Amino acid sequence: MITRYHHAALVDGTGAAPVPDAVLDVTDDGLIAYAGPAATAPPGPPAAMVDLGGRTLLPGFFDCHVHLCMTPERGLLAGLTADPTVEVLETAARLRATLHAGVTSLRDLGGIPAGYREANARGLIEGPRLQVAVKVIGHTGGHADCSLPGGVDAAPHLGEIADTPDEARVAARRMLRAGADVVKVCATGGMGSPHDDPDDEGLTVEELRAVVDEAARHRGKPVAAHAQGTVGIRNALHAGVASVEHGYGMTDELCDLAREQGTFLVPTLSTVYTPLDRAKMPEYHFQKKSRWAGTSKENIARAIERGVPVALGTDAGVVPHARNLLELSYLVELGMTPLDAITAGTLNAARLLGVEERLGSLERGKVADFVVVDGDPLYDIALLGRPENVVIVAQAGVVRKNLAA
Repeated sequence: MITRYHHAALVDGTGAAPVPDAVLDVTDDGLIAYAGPAATAPPGPPAAMVDLGGRTLLPGFFDCHVHLCMTPERGLLAGLTADPTVEVLETAARLRATLHAGVTSLRDLGGIPAGYREANARGLIEGPRLQVAVKVIGHTGGHADCSLPGGVDAAPHLGEIADTPDEARVAARRMLRAGADVVKVCATGGMGSPHDDPDDEGLTVEELRAVVDEAARHRGKPVAAHAQGTVGIRNALHAGVASVEHGYGMTDELCDLAREQGTFLVPTLSTVYTPLDRAKMPEYHFQKKSRWAGTSKENIARAIERGVPVALGTDAGVVPHARNLLELSYLVELGMTPLDAITAGTLNAARLLGVEERLGSLERGKVADFVVVDGDPLYDIALLGRPENVVIVAQAGVVRKNLAA
């Protein structure tokens, strides 16, 4: 039995030119039977027809860098007094809102356990398909160290401390035992951490290599590196990570090395473009963000120009949730075409997450994760960043959101 979605413009996620009068055929088991021009669609009446009214049909989007345990308006201290039951339900609400914003697959890079992935897969909650890192591995006093001055760990669910190559290896083993799909490491300091700076090294190159080796031994699991400053980015690339997260200190040399190795850049531009409010953030955070804002844009634009593979990620949690596709506009502002930005959020992101055989594009035989939006995002990419424009969201053919009805 086939459900046919018709009267739509198709942007299939592969980077191919859009198809102005297209059809998407979806089987009862949630696979794509056909995606292409209406003129060459298979004959025979389908079981159901859905008229998309001239809207644009795209693959479900990915966000490769999210922290579902966090929200920008709440600091670490609030987590110490939070009700854990309320926390679970709030996280579930963020997942649903993110799905309804057009994100059908998501990678959480620290802060939630693997149980959310299992609950989602079993249909107990509604949200994007999940990959999780569980916690972030870093060194004492580094970006993953959430200790308060009195010694209390404000976020034990978020950071995992390791100070030698052996400790880093054991930390990776603990994350993999906890069900991590990807291991997250800190190769540099960061903006929001009080004890370090983006230019500071995080884990040493030897510690990073120990984690990469351990993850590879565990069914080839990838490693994602929080890496903002130049020295830490270089260490992460030399260690063989799968992705550089943020990458604000990219240079020509590092762009070329990343491109040669096939290492993805996840630039999280949403954190760069979000307006700063000095009254709502610690002074050290405001100072670092102010100092890095212009440089970050210049260096990410350089990486785009030099052909570094880019996958969409937002750092949602540091910035608001369910506004994920605003990131596409920022990629375009820094040099991508709208079509390239969409590919960064679909097939390229699927490649980074290792699911490109099943997801990331609307092609025959793949899983029917798709979104339908009002307007033409190749003319106005910003429309994708407004969830009210996302009219239909489907996962494996099951419609999760339907404003068209």
